[in-house]
Amino acid sequence: MSEDRKTESPELPYALRDKRKLGKDEKFDFACHAGLACFTKCCSDINIMLTPLDVLGLARHLGVSTSDFLQEHTLTPITKDLHLPVVLLRMNDDQEKHCPFLGEEGCTVYDMRPWACRMYPLGMALPPARAGQKTEPIYFLFEDDFCEGTHQKGAWSVDGWRENQKVIGREELERGFTEIVSHPWFIGGRQLDARRMNMFYTACYDLDSFRRFVFETSFTSRFELEQDLLDKLRTSDEELLRFSFRWLHFALFAEPTMKVREEAPMSERNK
Repeated sequence: MSEDRKTESPELPYALRDKRKLGKDEKFDFACHAGLACFTKCCSDINIMLTPLDVLGLARHLGVSTSDFLQEHTLTPITKDLHLPVVLLRMNDDQEKHCPFLGEEGCTVYDMRPWACRMYPLGMALPPARAGQKTEPIYFLFEDDFCEGTHQKGAWSVDGWRENQKVIGREELERGFTEIVSHPWFIGGRQLDARRMNMFYTACYDLDSFRRFVFETSFTSRFELEQDLLDKLRTSDEELLRFSFRWLHFALFAEPTMKVREEAPMSERNK
């Protein structure tokens, strides 16, 4: 492999800095099935970062609230290097640190498996956005020594794999989330205060609590919201998730994505 196929940019996550970069039309081989000796080895002792849709889908699949799922099944590491909260799936407290959803025959939540599990053996990084410019993701190939899947026949392109794993539609729903985490506001190392950190965490990951915030506080009296939208927010998780990203652009970055009622007190207008 030539050196120019690797990247060690300091802006990339540590786990991706020495990985092979893939163009969208570049092919790679991969197949995963129970006949491989390595089957499920990638499901232990690993950091699986969860997206908002991952948390929502797993919580609904398990029949629990997003609050209960977050408390029982996730970790939120706090470091000075993180400009936004990150939610990780909590591994079992056994010697191998197995995924809690790993069964004898594989994944027990396969239809609701997280984005990171769907994407493997691909990784993705989002470069910092620039004002007025759309950020484009960069894709990488994990070539782990234990994984026999990368030696199986099955020529995939990045988009072909993403479509096969039903990632594209999920990413479209979470586009607002991507815009927030790669927002130009963070250029230069700017940090949100604790209050706005909590806003981000609740609106993105704890959707049941965010719904209560919308309907059980003065929220609807502060903002102009169409009745049709309110009806959808009461019953549709997907609509509420899209709305949460819209509200965060207002609450975090003071962007005009929400219209404050003229009669709302000035002290309430930026909440």
